[in-house]
Amino acid sequence: MCVGPAERAPRRCESMTGYIVRRILWLIPVLWAVATITFFLMHAVPGGPFTQDKPLAKTAIAALNARYHLDQPIWRQYLSYLWGLLHFDLGLSFFGDRDVSELIRKGFFVTVQLGILGFVVAAVVGLLLGVLSALNQNGPLDYIGVFFATVGASVPNFVMAAFLIIVFAIKLGWFDVLGWGGPTVIGQALDPGAWEPRKMVLPVIALAALPAAYIARLTRASMLEVLSQDYIRTARAKGLANNVVILRHAIKNAMIPVLTIMGPIAAALVTGSFIIENAFSIPGIGRAFVQAVLARDYGMIMGTTLFYTAVVAFANLAVDLLYAVVDPRIRYR
Repeated sequence: MCVGPAERAPRRCESMTGYIVRRILWLIPVLWAVATITFFLMHAVPGGPFTQDKPLAKTAIAALNARYHLDQPIWRQYLSYLWGLLHFDLGLSFFGDRDVSELIRKGFFVTVQLGILGFVVAAVVGLLLGVLSALNQNGPLDYIGVFFATVGASVPNFVMAAFLIIVFAIKLGWFDVLGWGGPTVIGQALDPGAWEPRKMVLPVIALAALPAAYIARLTRASMLEVLSQDYIRTARAKGLANNVVILRHAIKNAMIPVLTIMGPIAAALVTGSFIIENAFSIPGIGRAFVQAVLARDYGMIMGTTLFYTAVVAFANLAVDLLYAVVDPRIRYR
């Protein structure tokens, strides 16, 4: 990204470095704002994490509140929480007395596998359908691509998950459900386990269907716009081969708006899908977050929310940096 004339390359590198540093520094107030809002929202909801249908003894509730410092004034709890964040301490889960950072690490290792596989499938299918639809506008391939993109964008992922389970797992018996077929973290060590691809196919498809549809629709629209530009007609008039025009000029320039949505999509998929992980009983961070919300586990909810915020912020930063790679005209001042 710093390649260019010798007299301009140092200034360009300095500008890019300053931009990255500023974006990373801006993450600090963003995380503080998210932590503050989440903290006070958690404590504003009536009841508490130890409120149950069958009430606990008052002495037991008092002991639990003292254990997790919930008996202190709200301002002191807030300052203690911020002090822990400054030391990268997300606190303890109220259920099991487990470290929140460790729970996130274990769940994220499974979630990132599901997210990466889902993103790869969504990107490959979406880009392929979008490009083929644009190159065959109003043809059979275009109609097929638009049909699949419309179905993928219209059907919610929980409906897609239920449909895949009923048809391909229960009726046909082609795939297994419940659990994850990849490696997991047991204790402090990695447990490779037995690879079971039959368990991985359906959740990956259910997770990738919606983002693949969005990518396909945006890629098609962007490709059609680029193919109508004057420089594409000029390239063809010069006698360049159609493959060269498509690969070197059309697709590269059409990827700029697509990259804009692929960053947030990648962050959303990698940080986990609450519905998919619950539907297939995958022990990832998304399922842990849902369980924490149902149990009102303050520490787990706030820790997971901050983790999501950091991942999305860095994903958006990566997309901004990729702009300069795809289009050299883009510079950061």
